[in-house]
Amino acid sequence: MKRKILKIKNLNICFYLNRKELQAVKNSSFDIYEGECLAIVGESGSGKSVTALSIMKLINENTGTLIKGEISFENQNILKLNEEGLGGIRGKKISMIFQEPMTSLNPLHNIRKQIKECFIHEYEDDQKFVDLLTEVGIDNARGKLDQYPHQLSGGQRQRVMIAMAIANKPDLLIADEPTTALDVTIQKQILELLDKLRKKFNMSLLLITHDLAIVKKISQRVCVMEKGIIVENNSTKLLFNKPK
Repeated sequence: MKRKILKIKNLNICFYLNRKELQAVKNSSFDIYEGECLAIVGESGSGKSVTALSIMKLINENTGTLIKGEISFENQNILKLNEEGLGGIRGKKISMIFQEPMTSLNPLHNIRKQIKECFIHEYEDDQKFVDLLTEVGIDNARGKLDQYPHQLSGGQRQRVMIAMAIANKPDLLIADEPTTALDVTIQKQILELLDKLRKKFNMSLLLITHDLAIVKKISQRVCVMEKGIIVENNSTKLLFNKPK
């Protein structure tokens, strides 16, 4: 039996807008196991991305959000951790790739500086950064270090985001719609890369998407969300052969 990496139990997420309460996620529960890919699928607004953000505690009371329930990682409830406690997890043990790499990368800093900031340890020479960019399939990696995000293609920017996310070899990588705004050929390459890295580092992957073709190809289990509720939690094979 594989080790359980993450346990989410009775997760509820509410937003407060103009003194009105909007419940985005309702009593959601699921687990993620070591080395597996779990996909969360559903239409836009179904609660997929806010669930992912809550795992990193990137939404909280300071953003007008109320979160209740349990998000347990290494026997710690992430929702009860302070910023210092979260600092030992974010980017180190749990990393996230966001939807749009052009807005996630800082346009004022070159690729070297942005990758350097991701590492726990300081590296004086560029070899570690070159190795990392090569790992995610970027050609002429050394030459890319002095470039800025606008000088890279969409696929290259997404590969840089993936490189930054895996810099510290996290136990769990969250990919929130990682192929948005990329053409079909590049989408396929990015997804194959994520699957390859998952297997190589025995890393768990939480994939947020609305594309069932992607899910069928690389995930082992699937949660289907509708209006904030997980309406099905099943193996990928059963989901496609005998959906509930």
